[in-house]
Amino acid sequence: MLCWLPLALVGCGGKTPPAATKTVDDFFPIAIGGQPARLQLAVHMTEMQRGLMGRREIGANDGMVFVYAAPQAMSFWMRDTPSPLDIGFFDRDGVLREVYAMQPFDETPIRSHSERLQFAVEMNQGWYRAHGVKPGARLDRAALIAGLRARGFDPTRFGLPAE
Repeated sequence: MLCWLPLALVGCGGKTPPAATKTVDDFFPIAIGGQPARLQLAVHMTEMQRGLMGRREIGANDGMVFVYAAPQAMSFWMRDTPSPLDIGFFDRDGVLREVYAMQPFDETPIRSHSERLQFAVEMNQGWYRAHGVKPGARLDRAALIAGLRARGFDPTRFGLPAE
C-alpha cells in the first residue's frame, strides 16, 4: 500500500495530461469555398485506401480529405462504397481545380486531368453544386494545417507552411 501511494501522488501533480492525438475517425472543421464542412483526414496510405468504404450514411456537410505529400495526378474509385459521392481535386495552394460525381460501387477510375493536385475531398454527391462551390474555390488551408497537427503530422511534410 505504501508503494502505491507515492505513485498515485506523482500522477496528481496538477498538470493537465497532453491531449490524445486525433485519428482518421475524428472530424475537423475545414471550410471549402467558404462553406462549412467537417472533414476526416486520410493521410496514411491505409487510410486513403479505405476512404469512405462501407459508409451508408454521411452527414450533410461531412466528408474526407485525402492529403498527399506532393502534387500529382489523382485517380479514385468507389469499390465497396455504397454512398454516391462527389470528389473535388485541389492543388497545393488549396484551389479547387476539378469536381467529379462518383457512383456507388463503381470501380471505374475517376482520373484527374491535372498532374498538379495535392488534396482530394469527397463529399456527398451534389454537395459542391448545392453550396455553389466551383473550380477556383479554396480549401481552408489554415484549418487543414491545424487538423494535420492534431493528427500528429508536421504540415511542412506536405509542403504546407508551419504557420
